[in-house]
Amino acid sequence: MKKRTLIILVALVAVFGMAVGGTIAWLTDQTEPITNTFTVGNINIELEETATDFKMVPGVTIAKDPKITVKSGSEACYLFVKVEKSANLDDFINYTMATGWTALTGADGVYYRVVNATTSDTTFSVLADDQVTCNDTVTKAMMDALTEATYPTLTFTAYAVQQSGSASAAEAWAKVTTTP
Repeated sequence: MKKRTLIILVALVAVFGMAVGGTIAWLTDQTEPITNTFTVGNINIELEETATDFKMVPGVTIAKDPKITVKSGSEACYLFVKVEKSANLDDFINYTMATGWTALTGADGVYYRVVNATTSDTTFSVLADDQVTCNDTVTKAMMDALTEATYPTLTFTAYAVQQSGSASAAEAWAKVTTTP
């Protein structure tokens, strides 16, 4: 009798095991896989100018046309231009930044603008009317005192930092100045 009870018990466990096993298999499901592809975003800029050597004449306007182009396919970015001038430039030359540039607080000579993602090349003038003016207060004696080492200079460097990941122009500029 014990043997018979054991056989019945084993049979019941087997039936129960198949019922539970069948239920578990019957209650499963699976989705199709979803593949995430991470492409490369990029920013490409160019800084160009038609001429870089100029003759000063007091009171005369000089064509000077530095331009920054954000190339087609670039991501939305903060576009910066750093304007560095020699210590004596203001004695000889004056200029105005082109419309759309904002001086970056706390960064002397750094200006920025916000540029949306672009599907075509977009060019921005750096100087108003693409010109500078030689001060009319410049004298022959001032010019005669200049040497090649003391000629006034105006230097432009362009930078771009993607907008995504930067809450402000100052935060984006910090990425430029801390990147090795």
